[in-house]
Amino acid sequence: MKILVLGAGVVGEAIVHDLDQDHKVSVGDVDAAKLKKVKDYAKTFVLDIRNKDKVLSKMEEHDVVIGALPGDLGFKTIKLAIESGTDIVDVSFMPEDPLHLDEEAEKKGVTVLIDAGFGPGMSNVFAGRIAEEIGDLKSLKIWIGSLPQEPQPPLYYKLTWSPKDLIEEYTRPARIIVDGEEMEIDPLNDIEKDIHLNDRRFEGFYSDGLRTLLDTIEVENMDEITLRWKGHLEKIKVLRELDFFEEENLDYTLEVIKNKMDYDSPDFSLMEVVGKGIDDEKEKMIRYQFYDEETENFSSIARTTGFSTAVMTRLLIDKGLEDGVNPPEDLGRDEELFDFLVEELRKRNIQVEEKISSI
Repeated sequence: MKILVLGAGVVGEAIVHDLDQDHKVSVGDVDAAKLKKVKDYAKTFVLDIRNKDKVLSKMEEHDVVIGALPGDLGFKTIKLAIESGTDIVDVSFMPEDPLHLDEEAEKKGVTVLIDAGFGPGMSNVFAGRIAEEIGDLKSLKIWIGSLPQEPQPPLYYKLTWSPKDLIEEYTRPARIIVDGEEMEIDPLNDIEKDIHLNDRRFEGFYSDGLRTLLDTIEVENMDEITLRWKGHLEKIKVLRELDFFEEENLDYTLEVIKNKMDYDSPDFSLMEVVGKGIDDEKEKMIRYQFYDEETENFSSIARTTGFSTAVMTRLLIDKGLEDGVNPPEDLGRDEELFDFLVEELRKRNIQVEEKISSI
């Protein structure tokens, strides 16, 4: 298969590394310097997503497109792929709702797999599996984070992905389900200050990672908590209250705080998805745990996100998916597709465990 990867950042590089083994991979990015990292195992070219004609031409030359661009470019990338008639797997954290493109994609005979990363992505896959296995789902909770193993003050966080997308996590209202109703909350208003997971203690904030799950999972209560080391969120809250995250101040803010989050430390990624409900008239709980650490070649956030995207792309190629927009939880509902994803991730030394119990 001829695959076009748009975006040569840390996630794009991991995607290319994985898929280049048995596919013809090309990479386009507006930044020529980033392309140098992948030129030894992929065809590269400078490509600006704003150059519509050139992007459409490149897409039409390939069988599958993978969107690994910043979130503010994701929706446009999907629309261009649909216009070109090319299947696309997208991992960007876009503010728009890509489900709105379902009818357009179906009419064009294009398969779109959205939110195809770590979280959202595999978090949705686990949620879909839980919803399929518990007949009457009462609650679903996601804890997720990628953090430095050796956190350094003052922010106790290491920047390993798009800085603007990171800040957006703290400014975008988080959508959750409470008593069967969708509601929006300020992500920094209700900080959980003492979370025990994987023999570690964290703090956490409500994040807007449920996305398509809000429409596809029937449940009474559902939310996502993003993990941070203790001491991070109060500082972030002060910066936001002082308007450092306002659009007119953001570039300056990023220049300052990026330096405070740039230091040597391997990272790790942790996710836990827990569903509780009634199945066969008995209370049931299913827990999925996902864990990974940095390796010599890639950070953990690059591995967990990039390899998840690559594995989902392999699934689309090998198993096929319906035309239209496919959210990742649909993959989880299908036991064969779910098992394929989990086994492929385990082959890449990413730990995935399932625990089922009566409560």
